[in-house]
Amino acid sequence: MRKTLILSSAVAATALTLSACGAGGGEDQTVGTEADGVTTLTVGVSPVPHGDILTFVDENLAEDAGLDLEITEYTDYTAPNKALVDGDLDANYFQHLPYFESEVAGQGYELAHFEGIHIEPFALFSESIDSVDDLPDGAAIGINNDPSNQGRALDLLAQAGVIGLNDGVDAASATIHDVADNPKNLEFVEADAAQLARTLADVDAAVINGNNALEAGLSPTEDGILVEDGEGNPYANFLAVRAGDETNEALVALDGLLRSDEVSQYIEENWSDGAVLPAF
Repeated sequence: MRKTLILSSAVAATALTLSACGAGGGEDQTVGTEADGVTTLTVGVSPVPHGDILTFVDENLAEDAGLDLEITEYTDYTAPNKALVDGDLDANYFQHLPYFESEVAGQGYELAHFEGIHIEPFALFSESIDSVDDLPDGAAIGINNDPSNQGRALDLLAQAGVIGLNDGVDAASATIHDVADNPKNLEFVEADAAQLARTLADVDAAVINGNNALEAGLSPTEDGILVEDGEGNPYANFLAVRAGDETNEALVALDGLLRSDEVSQYIEENWSDGAVLPAF
């Protein structure tokens, strides 16, 4: 049985109304619970592919490492880091470095992270056109409203020559206000990442996060009309922990399992279309 608690966006939104005081690391918080030589860790994840990968680890690898995993799924990107800081989680596994850095800087969180586990290529999807060259003048393009992923989406379009960004702008932090060249007069429609796949029919095309596309039954490599390159991709997802916990033996062991040959094989077999790529 998959030991999973799913938190809706509504619950996560409620959590955001709580005070941001004490946003630092969990100096008085312990990591996991131990009984009979087994350490139970509570880990927050996005449902796909993170939840799938972590469930594979729990069911096939964790016991031999003396671990038991309790998996909590989140559908709102803003909730897992706060839950980690508050001590509701021992670790989370859902984010890439630009998002992590924006959260640390913006929220004052004291967090640390391990190395990358996997990459989910971004893609541009459409229900009405088959090629990016067919984007009509004035096309409405759905795009992430969070800064790090909005920059990533814009960079995808810029790399394909669909738009041009201001000289010197960092792609990871670019916003729609940094679009300097827009020959097709694209109209950018900002939305929460989880909403982009659900509202795809309402726009001409949308750049959708890999995990949200997978949850919606979309394959970036098979259904996308423009796909991010996995080679040299800086957006690998990793295991994040409270600052000071990165040397905890149980968390180090979990990170090792997540970046093991068994997990690499699991990813390659389950996403043979390249929708998820090992990053180690």
